[in-house]
This record gives sequence, C-alpha cells and structure tokens, in this order.
Amino acid sequence: MGNKKTILAVIADENGEVFEHPELLMAGMNGMTIHHPDADELIPLPEGSRLFTIPGTPPIGFDRHSGNQMTVASLPDSWGGGSAQTVSAFTTPAFTRTLLPAAAYANKNVELTLWSYTAVGWCVEDECFYVAAVRVDRNQQWESVHFDDRKLEPLVRKRVAAQPDNRLVEQLSRCALDYHCFAAKNLFFGRWEAPLPCSPTCNARCLGCISLQDEPSLCQSSQDRLTFVPTVEELCQVAVPHLKAAENAIVSFGQGCEGDPILQADRIAAAVKEMRRQTPRGTINFNSNASIPDAIDKLADAGIDSIRISLNSSQERFYNAYYRPVKYHFDDVIESARRAKQHGLFTMLNYLVFPGITDREDEIEKLLELIDSVGIDMIQMRNLSIDPLLYRKSMGAEGSGIGMKKMLDRIKKETPQIQYGYFNRTRENFYPPGYETDWPLPAVL
Repeated sequence: MGNKKTILAVIADENGEVFEHPELLMAGMNGMTIHHPDADELIPLPEGSRLFTIPGTPPIGFDRHSGNQMTVASLPDSWGGGSAQTVSAFTTPAFTRTLLPAAAYANKNVELTLWSYTAVGWCVEDECFYVAAVRVDRNQQWESVHFDDRKLEPLVRKRVAAQPDNRLVEQLSRCALDYHCFAAKNLFFGRWEAPLPCSPTCNARCLGCISLQDEPSLCQSSQDRLTFVPTVEELCQVAVPHLKAAENAIVSFGQGCEGDPILQADRIAAAVKEMRRQTPRGTINFNSNASIPDAIDKLADAGIDSIRISLNSSQERFYNAYYRPVKYHFDDVIESARRAKQHGLFTMLNYLVFPGITDREDEIEKLLELIDSVGIDMIQMRNLSIDPLLYRKSMGAEGSGIGMKKMLDRIKKETPQIQYGYFNRTRENFYPPGYETDWPLPAVL
C-alpha cells in the first residue's frame, strides 16, 4: 500500500450501521497505546472477513487536520445522533492482526465476547475497507467459499444415519452444524483436515477458553465441551476412512470443543497404532498444551506425525497468567517441545498472538531462544480471541511492542528456517520449496 493513501476511521451508530468519518483518520492500538498504522500494517479487508461493533466503547481516531487524538462519544445530529460505537474486524483465517481497534475500552461495563478484535478503516482512494493484518499462510482451503452449508447438511445427516452408535460422529455433527467448525465440516465433506476431539477434561484454566469457563462473569464460553471419551473403535471409525480417501488428509486431536487431549494419551496412542495398522496414508496431528513430556514419547512411538503446542507467550509469567496451569509447569511444556523434535515430529507453536504482548522486545528475545534451543519448525500466528482490556490487565503488562509486522520481519531475518503459518499441514508439505525465503506473503494470492 502506498504511503499517500488516506485511511479514515470508521464508526457505528447504536443500530450497528457503519460510517466512515470524514474528519478522522484511522487509529489502532498496540496494547493500550494509540498508534498511527504504518503502511505495511494494513491490507484490504480479506474476502470472508466480518465487521462487528464493540458495545460501550467510543471509537478513537486522529483529527485529519490537527493530528490530535479524538474520542467520538456520540454521532453528530446530522447522522442521527446517539452513542457512537467502535467497529472491529474479524479477519478470515490465514491473516494475523497487527493492531487492535482504537477504543475507550475503560468505558465499557461488560467483558467482551471471545473474538479477535482487529482495527479497521476506510481507504478513500480504493473505496474499500482496510484492516490491520498481514497474511501468514498460503493455504486457501479454509476460505468461506468452500463451506456451503446447503451442501453440508445432507452429508451430515447421511453420515450420522450410517453410524448411529458412534458418539464422536454425533458430536462432530453438532460441531459442523451448530458451531460452524470448519474442521468438522471437512470431515463430512470428506477432505482436508478433520477433527478428533477426545478429552472432556483439561489441566489448564485458560482465561479465554472457548469450551468451559469456571468464571463466567469474566468471559462466556462460545460452545459446550465434549462430555465423553471416545473409544478406540469410535476414533478409528471416524479417522481411518478419512485418512484412506480424503484429499490432503489430516486428522487432528485437540479441538476447541474439548479440554486437552494429552490427558487421554493412552487412549490416543492405542487409537493411533490401530489407525496406522489399517493405513499408512495421511497425516496424524496432535494439538495440545504439551504439559506431560512422557506422553509425547508415547504418542510419537505410536505414530503421530506432527504436534502443535499451544502458547500465548514464551515467557513463564505471561504463560501462567493466561493458562493458569494445574499440576504442571511451563518448563514441562518446553521439555515436551524438545522431546517432540528429538522424535522427529514436525513441531509447531500454536502461538496466540496479541499486539502489545507478542511484539515486546523481551518476548521476541525469549521466542528466538526457544526457536533456537528446540528447533521449532513453524509458528502458527493465531489471533488470540479475548477482551483486550481483560487480557492486558491479566498479563500485568505495561507499555507497547515494536509492532507485529516488525516482529515478524525480525524473527524471520534472524531465523530464516522458521516457517509462519495459520493451519496444520500434510507431512508431504512440512518443508515446501523456498520456505526459508517465503516472506512476506502478498495479501492476495
């Protein structure tokens, strides 16, 4: 994007109608610091993204003429008056946000729902929305155009009818139709990455857990958690046909509708051995908090191909503040990562990123140390979905970072072997040609 483009602030009225503000330039936030977006922090709003309002939070922008920061509490009478609301974007997967929406978050009187709040503005020259984000993954299989629910529903009904006694199929039918989980939809479409939830329990109490909140006054979970442990037979009835026949077949343990699968390592290891007895095809992935190193040995021996380890930070103090671990320690997670690499697993971080935390100098240094000491293969730059003010307060962090794009550039420059991404990969594509130089990615492929 050229430096001369004019990006106006966008605001909404009480009914959610969105306006570009002709006198205000777009602002964003790094942590709680108001920031003029740099040119390389903005891209046209990707297709499939959504706009939504943030209730009770007056938007903030920069006066177009004076450059002064301004908070817009109400709309002009000519626009209908009433309270002004901040507008946020929810970007389609494959894109990592660079700035939070600029808003007076202290004004709100409720905790915000579990979304990844992203700054958005209006480009005068291009006559379209621009969003604070960068592309981190070339995979286009997760774009919304591929997920037509009109085609999906009969496929779900057919599969459930064919396996009426399989509780996991029933669970995934709900995930596909009620919660609109793209991975669950893939199972019924017979393609790509499909989920294998298996654990109703967890040994962390994540602040932004989407399936269970023990403090619902803080955040409300967005879906119900799995209530049973599938049998080896149930897991294989779902996984084996997918591994045998699906295009770019991946099956993944560790999903949003469960606790953490590492607590079911024995069951999973037995299931993986049986899957591999029946077929060598496809990729078996394990998403986890990786809190039990001995379990990693067991799962690697059983035949998993890759592991994605969930972290919000490479620093123990931030990790503990978010995950609130129960009977395990941050060092256990790092030891699990080391063992995964020692076993030859493709080792990824499910890095829950947040502008103002992820791009801090101390965080970058610790992340570089982790990449080097463990040999991390990929960092999935996943947008952390949580109320920005709640997260900052919980982390006890002060100040701001260097900027998410600058952080990404620096990590790639210092460790060219690291790969950025947003999705799990088939084992045939763990190390694609040119991966060491494949950065930055164009916003539109």
